[in-house]
Amino acid sequence: MRFKNRHQDSRIPQVNLVPMMDVLMTVLTFFIVISITLTGRQLLNINLPRSVTRTDSQEQSRHQRADKPIPLIVGLNLQGELLLDSQPASLDQLSQRLQEYFTKHPNGILVLKADRELPYEKVAQILEDLRDIGGSQISLAVN
Repeated sequence: MRFKNRHQDSRIPQVNLVPMMDVLMTVLTFFIVISITLTGRQLLNINLPRSVTRTDSQEQSRHQRADKPIPLIVGLNLQGELLLDSQPASLDQLSQRLQEYFTKHPNGILVLKADRELPYEKVAQILEDLRDIGGSQISLAVN
């Protein structure tokens, strides 16, 4: 009886890396060719910002101030109370103040600053009330 030496037959498996390197080189070549081809062309229609002189910036800020009125901020605390100028207010007082504000600033912006812990249902109800009063542009801020 002859015993075979198991150590002679056991070999470490070898991994052939040539096919993987071929694929990687093909992908690399593709990206190099594409980048060279598209380098001179503008792919996206983007207007980059330009430098502004002091007189231009002053004139732009004057136009921005004239175009955009100061937003009216309405607060909503954790107890569900409406706040105008950091003072509790009723829905009737808010309605009157909103009508005055939108009379002066037809394109005015109303910001509802609600407490983070307040349930969303309460915030949604107040947003609906503000929309019904006449707020056409209402933003929601959470603090």
